[in-house]
Amino acid sequence: MTYHPKSDFVAVMMERGFLADCTDYQGLDEALMQGVKPAYIGFDATAKSLHVGSLIQIMMLRWFQKTGHQPITLMGGGTTKVGDPSFRADERPLLTEAQIDDNIAGIKKVFSAYIDYDSDAPNKALMLNNAEWLDGLNYLEFLRDIGRHFSVNRMLAFESVKSRLDREQSLSFLEFNYMILQAYDFLELNRRYGCILQMGGSDQWGNIVNGIDLTRRVLDNSIYGLTSPLLTTSDGKKMGKSQDGAVWLNADMRSPYEFWQFWRNTTDADVGRFLKLYTELPVDECDRLGALAGSEVNAAKVILANEVTKLLHGAEAAVAAEATAREVFEKGGIGEDLPTLSLSSEELGDGISIVQLIVKSGLAKSGKDAKRLINENGAKLDDKPLMDAGLMITATDLSSPIKLSAGKKRHALVQLGS
Repeated sequence: MTYHPKSDFVAVMMERGFLADCTDYQGLDEALMQGVKPAYIGFDATAKSLHVGSLIQIMMLRWFQKTGHQPITLMGGGTTKVGDPSFRADERPLLTEAQIDDNIAGIKKVFSAYIDYDSDAPNKALMLNNAEWLDGLNYLEFLRDIGRHFSVNRMLAFESVKSRLDREQSLSFLEFNYMILQAYDFLELNRRYGCILQMGGSDQWGNIVNGIDLTRRVLDNSIYGLTSPLLTTSDGKKMGKSQDGAVWLNADMRSPYEFWQFWRNTTDADVGRFLKLYTELPVDECDRLGALAGSEVNAAKVILANEVTKLLHGAEAAVAAEATAREVFEKGGIGEDLPTLSLSSEELGDGISIVQLIVKSGLAKSGKDAKRLINENGAKLDDKPLMDAGLMITATDLSSPIKLSAGKKRHALVQLGS
């Protein structure tokens, strides 16, 4: 589609590759030209941190505010109790209210790095929790006033539901209600805050369209939906996953160095695209860096890692991560900022196997994986090939920190704790 946007926000979304689809490009564009407008994205509290897969949505909210509008981060304190069935093969585990509250507290830490909630500007961001209106719903009133606007036939036709049923996988009545509750969120945000736009990944298209339809039926208001592509890397892997698990955004679950290293390891083909999506460098510069080849593209990857890390963890963390990487990779040193495993005397005992250490340091998921790594010559101890899977490490060996490596790019320190 060729569309020439008028508003700064839609222009940024199109130019930088954020747009998968929009319910009405022109209508949204014109609405955003009429003063400060609110938009929201919902985040269910299924873990204590969001991961890199959510970063594209966070950047959309950031750009929304930078272009003069009001972002709303909606915590799913209510909807998490149900669980989003979209494109899932099975039902999410049900969490207690205490678990959900704990997860929300962890998730909130990230947003203030990207979005301004504290200024006196008219586009100051809002952080809300849908438990505020969902927890108190009267079931019979909700069925009568809201449920009557939903066609089961239409809901069954949405791809997120249809794919589950086509595979003959169970879809509980609890999960089936999720899309109604998410639609109700949009209605309430429009009624309470004048919110005109819901954004999300393309897997949320059906849920977003339901909210637009409900709000038009109940309030007769014009509102819009916009989705971003579900990102995979050029080699087909889901964005947000790495060899050693999810790439969490909270520093206590993924250190700034490990986060930096994830971006430094971006494949050549993804550099330009990721610079546009995850940094604020000018588009021309992103294109220039993305076009580099051979050894030159490594400099672009360092810029990508620095810029993304700077936004989340701050400039000092980015500088420290780059310095550690240079120490580890270029000079063969240890590097002060490497992920570190501290063992107590009780944990160490008379000695601990190297296989256990590799697992404990996060370089392998299991003892079987660690042994395979050693047998395939992929493990190193202090930069020397590790050949003996039966090696025992004692307190004497840990008189100074030791460095474990899995391949060329993943490293950890092991030291004796106090």
